Amino acid sequence: MFDTIHEECGVFGIFENKTTNVAASVYFGLYALQHRGQESCGITVCDDGVFRHKRSDGLVSEVFTKEELGKLGCGNMAVGHVRYSTTGGHNHNNIQPLVIRHIKGNMALVHNGNLVNAAELRRSFEMSGAIFHGTSDTEAIAYSIVRERLTSSSTEEAVERAMPYIKGAYSCILMTATKLVAFRDPNGFRPLCIGKTADGACVIASESCALETVGAAFIRDVEPGEIIVIDSDGLRSITTNCQKERNICIFEYIYFARPDSVIEGVSVHHARLRAGMLLAKHSPVEADIVIGVPDSGLDAALGYANESGIPYGIGFIKNKYIGRSFIQPQQDQRENAVKIKLNAVRETVEGKRVIMIDDSIVRGTTSARIVRLLRDAGAKEVHVRISSPAFLHTCHFGTDIDSEENLIAGKCSSTEEIAEYIGADSLAYLPVDSLGELVDGRFGYCKGCFTGEYPVDTSGAGSKNKFDEKIHK
Repeated sequence: MFDTIHEECGVFGIFENKTTNVAASVYFGLYALQHRGQESCGITVCDDGVFRHKRSDGLVSEVFTKEELGKLGCGNMAVGHVRYSTTGGHNHNNIQPLVIRHIKGNMALVHNGNLVNAAELRRSFEMSGAIFHGTSDTEAIAYSIVRERLTSSSTEEAVERAMPYIKGAYSCILMTATKLVAFRDPNGFRPLCIGKTADGACVIASESCALETVGAAFIRDVEPGEIIVIDSDGLRSITTNCQKERNICIFEYIYFARPDSVIEGVSVHHARLRAGMLLAKHSPVEADIVIGVPDSGLDAALGYANESGIPYGIGFIKNKYIGRSFIQPQQDQRENAVKIKLNAVRETVEGKRVIMIDDSIVRGTTSARIVRLLRDAGAKEVHVRISSPAFLHTCHFGTDIDSEENLIAGKCSSTEEIAEYIGADSLAYLPVDSLGELVDGRFGYCKGCFTGEYPVDTSGAGSKNKFDEKIHK
């Protein structure tokens, strides 16, 4: 119903040197990562080599009731996952953790990202007799590791040998009967970090905000291409797949990550403030108030206000209880449906020239509805400023950006035409050349969805639902 960019996935893992309620720790970690995926979730616990797991559609709080957490019992390590389907569509077999039982033991895998050669890998495995139960890229990663594990002396060696064949974005945690193995693709498209609790438990998470929920202190990020092994002997690193240049998704800073997270040494909150400040410098406009669209537009709006000297105000109230189960309305009710999720604050905007900051425009339909909310609340003018460049291309690395023919920036010939479509008095995007300033120029980043220039060859990537399309033919 809402024309917005969807999050991809979040992963969490914990290793304790004792048997304890690790399921509860993962529950809290996933709760902190819920913004990264609200379609399904799962937890797998290892207790003396025995795996117990629960996975289902729904939010973390819906799936893991007190009773369900109790069924998982105690153990010394566990992994968990929250998901929004970027590839694979809605299929129960795609819910993670993915548990694989093979001749050398059990393993549970959680994955954030997308592969660009998943179709090629899948075809190769199917030709050798492998049976795929789901339609996500994660099974291709699992089979790649299992194949190498058959002739390797350890799981980490198998991961190291498999990584050169896995192309694209992957931040993963793999659990066996005795250890956790975390690994990140050589470009570092998606974040992954390490933490440690006061009693010595090691934690791996997509974002640093999840570490704090279990009392873990941030240690460092997993390096692009690095493999982290955590077992009873402690934590060790394998770095043979690393490369100097990293290409983290810049949209992590603009939209995906929680503002209290720190990724690659850069505060997400700081990056969004910078985006707003840069917008004010590049695209000033006379106005009475600056407001942000919750949630990721708020920090950028504050940055715009600070730089421009125009007062910052609360222009929208977001309904935090809409949830994933909200009933899709009929077509003729969609205009009013956006008001259930978002309401304009009339006292803030009535009779005023308003600058509205949002993180992106996808197809333009939701932006048009939000602008209409402000008009209906009495705004005299609405000037839209976007804290990212215009989307012109799809993403192949785990972001649910629509196909190019549906992106409004590709269909319209000018920014003025888009402004007219969404009903704004003016519209401006963050310039592509300013993206590096969001991370203070510290490292490389992927901007393919804005420019069409990707860090790796994407010619074999196919569509985001490539496996579903094959099945349904």
